[in-house]
Amino acid sequence: MPKLSNRTDTFTESMIRKMTRISLDYNAINLSQGFPDFNPPKALVERLANVAYEGPHQYEVTWGSQRIREGLACKHLHFTGQKIDPDKNIVVTCGSTEAMMATMLTVCNPGDKVIVFSPFYENYGADAILSSAQPIFVPLNPPKFTFDPDVLEKAFKQGPKAIIVCNPSNPSGRVFTLEELKIIADLAVKYDTFVITDEVYEHIVYKPHKHIYFSTLPNMAERTIICNSLSKTYSITGWRIGYIVANEEVIDRAKKVHDFLTVGAAAPLQEAVVTALNFDDSYYDELLEVYTNRKELFINGLKNLGFDYTDPQGAYYVMVNVDKYNVKNDIDFCSWLARKVGVGAVPGSSFFRENINHYIRFHFAKSRETLTEALNRLESMDKKAKAANGNFK
Repeated sequence: MPKLSNRTDTFTESMIRKMTRISLDYNAINLSQGFPDFNPPKALVERLANVAYEGPHQYEVTWGSQRIREGLACKHLHFTGQKIDPDKNIVVTCGSTEAMMATMLTVCNPGDKVIVFSPFYENYGADAILSSAQPIFVPLNPPKFTFDPDVLEKAFKQGPKAIIVCNPSNPSGRVFTLEELKIIADLAVKYDTFVITDEVYEHIVYKPHKHIYFSTLPNMAERTIICNSLSKTYSITGWRIGYIVANEEVIDRAKKVHDFLTVGAAAPLQEAVVTALNFDDSYYDELLEVYTNRKELFINGLKNLGFDYTDPQGAYYVMVNVDKYNVKNDIDFCSWLARKVGVGAVPGSSFFRENINHYIRFHFAKSRETLTEALNRLESMDKKAKAANGNFK
């Protein structure tokens, strides 16, 4: 048989999806893959039921139906104050995963460099490989997950085509300050670099922190390429509706890339989700309240159990330091955790470029009942880890 692609030689199974499988195998509570165990808004589900009978059921315009693009443009204007053209500045994609992949293929030539903050969402590494780009990793230093401006500028001096900014950050829960974003913006102008933003957790930012849309910074509207999704905001991770917002030249190219990648997102789901795009501010206020309550429940539980963790400023993930358990291999440790304690987590090494393996990531996008049961199970973790004595095979 001929040899397979060299490009994918280094690919491994997604660690997030692997830990979901292991959680299922051992009937563990899955706090690894970040999806809710509660339903989307009732109005959205009811509209989907109607669309099942009414349609559309055939291909939509490949870059998104007119109604969803107009709805996205209105939502963007409402939250950013920026008016964009639904025909020239938006491409609807199959989730933000495809949005990021289409963007990378749109802006990068083989060998181009792209700055990626570490820890990072695991897909970014694969995106760089598939687009034949070379990632330049810049550390977000734990436990506060801040970057050194001098280290960042050294990365920019290498002539990258783009920098990826996930804000709020997965996995760390970090929300960048205005001062930090200005540093990135100034360097992007100085070194003529695209800024690709992943803003899927834009509406899950805990007080007193605030989400600042990068494209609203001075001179950034034309340089910013926004990759976003409706999955987290409306609890519809399985619908796979994402989108790209950028200047007309970028979008014109991204439309073509998207067309040949997936043709288009599911037409019935595009139509149904327009209902959510018309929600008023009360929906987003309630969403934040829901996640604030879940965060407080889970974080306070971890605190009472004596865990060392980083309090997330946004998104719905928490990084927990497990160094006290003498962890040598965090993948083995997370497998043991699912098997012996009954809670699924993601090994932190899958997010870090650096040799860091004493963090694990939990998520708390679950019902209060699920989170309470997870905390009850974690109560036995110290005792069971002590009995394992560093052997988590």
